[in-house]
Amino acid sequence: MEFQEITNAVIGVGMSILGWFARELWSAGKELKNDVSSLREHLPRTYVTRDDYRSDIKEIKDLLIGIVERLGEKANR
Repeated sequence: MEFQEITNAVIGVGMSILGWFARELWSAGKELKNDVSSLREHLPRTYVTRDDYRSDIKEIKDLLIGIVERLGEKANR
């Protein structure tokens, strides 16, 4: 075999491997985009939003303040 044929074969194999790797990266990127899109869709259903959490905690604190005030009134009697 001549040097040119060997060079062409090595370059061909290298480009084939590089093409396969690029295709795998492309498909992984597309899959990652789909996963992130799915996460954005399902995240609000799974986790409580910050505003909902704050309003719920405020209600609980108001109830506890009311309980403490009632206990204070009973203790003063």
